[in-house]
Amino acid sequence: MRFWFLTCACLSLLASAQRQRPPAPPPEPDEVEEAAEPEYSFNPIEAQKEIQIGNFYFKKGSYRAAAGRYERATKWHPNLPEAYYKLGDARARIDQPGAAAQAFRKFLELAPAGGRAGEVKKKIQQLEKKTAKPDDAPGPRSPAPKP
Repeated sequence: MRFWFLTCACLSLLASAQRQRPPAPPPEPDEVEEAAEPEYSFNPIEAQKEIQIGNFYFKKGSYRAAAGRYERATKWHPNLPEAYYKLGDARARIDQPGAAAQAFRKFLELAPAGGRAGEVKKKIQQLEKKTAKPDDAPGPRSPAPKP
């Protein structure tokens, strides 16, 4: 009986101490982002996992999610040409021609003599045409309208 009374008294003291403690301040936004973003180091296994997940999203038509996974794959394995090729393809589909061209250029840097090099060069040219402003196009300009 005495043991039970002491146990109840201790639990009561703990509960009241927790109620009196002020709540902890919310974490700073930078701390939340740091906690959410893993620290990347060379890990080809993780890179392959990210590519597989990206392929799933790509086939599903979720190109933005696929691009995010391919981006992570490039962080886990920065010299993996396949990840940059797929990243460029996904970014092209979500209408980010500049970012897609950049990913394709990195692919060419890593695999200049690969089987896809010619195809990738054509894609880069097409993407650069999309990003070019109409004022940059050569040719005659129409005269200004007369008042």
